[in-house]
Amino acid sequence: MQDLWRLSAADLAALIKSKKVSAREAATAALARLDAVNPKINAVIDHQPAEVLAQAAGIDAAIARGEDPGSLAGVPVTVKVNIDQAGFATTNGLKLQRDAVAATNSPVVDNLRKAGAVILGRTNCPAFSYRWFTTNLIHGDTRNPRDPGITPGGSSGGAGAAVAAGIGHIAHGTDIAGSIRYPAYACGVHGLRPTMGRIAAFNAALPERPIGPQISAVSGPLARTIGDLRIALAAMSAKDFRDPWWVPAPLEGPAMPKRAAMCLNPDGLDPVAEVKAAVADAGKRLERAGWIVEEIATTPPLREAADLQTKLWLGDGYEAQLEMAEREGDPGALACLRGNKTKVFPFDLSKTLTRRATLTRQWLEFFETYAVLLMPVSGELPFPDQLDRKDDASFARVWHAQVPQIAIPFMGLPGLTVSTGLVGRIPVGVQLVSGRYREDLCLAAGEAIEAGGTPSAAIDPAS
Repeated sequence: MQDLWRLSAADLAALIKSKKVSAREAATAALARLDAVNPKINAVIDHQPAEVLAQAAGIDAAIARGEDPGSLAGVPVTVKVNIDQAGFATTNGLKLQRDAVAATNSPVVDNLRKAGAVILGRTNCPAFSYRWFTTNLIHGDTRNPRDPGITPGGSSGGAGAAVAAGIGHIAHGTDIAGSIRYPAYACGVHGLRPTMGRIAAFNAALPERPIGPQISAVSGPLARTIGDLRIALAAMSAKDFRDPWWVPAPLEGPAMPKRAAMCLNPDGLDPVAEVKAAVADAGKRLERAGWIVEEIATTPPLREAADLQTKLWLGDGYEAQLEMAEREGDPGALACLRGNKTKVFPFDLSKTLTRRATLTRQWLEFFETYAVLLMPVSGELPFPDQLDRKDDASFARVWHAQVPQIAIPFMGLPGLTVSTGLVGRIPVGVQLVSGRYREDLCLAAGEAIEAGGTPSAAIDPAS
């Protein structure tokens, strides 16, 4: 069978479980695809082929014994270089952390392995995972396989580029301000930022900042189909005691009417025409699928939530972050921190958390009426690569456009990027948001939008 790397994770797992294809064959195809296209895009920055084949052999042996290999039986999956994988450095894009080799796996890796996934390789991110662009001084630049002139997104830019180019069927990413949703948008795939507490995560290789109620960083999947996101979410959300913020919430919540709010211009974002058109088109797709879609003039506060999320993300421990960035010498990280200094000070943690409670109540009340909110991922099409470092005006332009991504984590809500098509060869998509632990509603609406258009497929990197 040819081009196994093109298949969805669901289809490949079914073939492996039925013994029509072996996990070794799938792993061999994935490694060959990595070798063929990764030199052009630098999405995967570390992998061990012998270990990949050993994982696959374990899946084949389990199937031979009549054991259930799991929902991701033999499916090649990539993981971001900011989480622990035993035997690999948890660099987070930093020269300073090149020797931080993990002795154990993060719960995310363990849960993927328990579901039968084969960890194919580790994907690139910007230094400190700060930016919506993916470059650093240790692993180099990642290129967007759709168009090398535009960003692959960040901080999970390697994840987005890998899955778009057929290097793995599912990619792990992390998201604190759009770092899953934006690479999915920029690379023309789908990406889910789950609710805070849905997926257990922990790094033992480094002294870590708390991944908890303050900064709301979460792990989640990127994939070429919504169905694969659904499978990945179930696998990644298994219990692990190492994360004290993990919540045993059901994957399916109470039924709600198929009622969506659609906002073309949330909180004064003023998106470009192509972005508005994509959101309007997605609304029509939902209507054709039987959803009631109500256009609203604006949403509960986004801009304030984005400003406060920036304070939590960068203001808490700002001086220590800046000192480490100066030691690393990464221009992008320094631009991010220095460019936001006036936004993060003065910083009052108690007032910020109190205000978060108020804004979260407003958003939860909104989702008592609507199952989902349909709105832009970004105010612009994917940016020219490295735009945030061009000048002060460009830096401000980038941060303004990303308000819909930055804001949603402040309330701990789930957000889903659905790729909807191309403008020329530039991807475009939409964002779906719902109430806490209602990823199921985002995915249901996402499937309807996906079904109404052209499915995302693995591509050869563009020149």
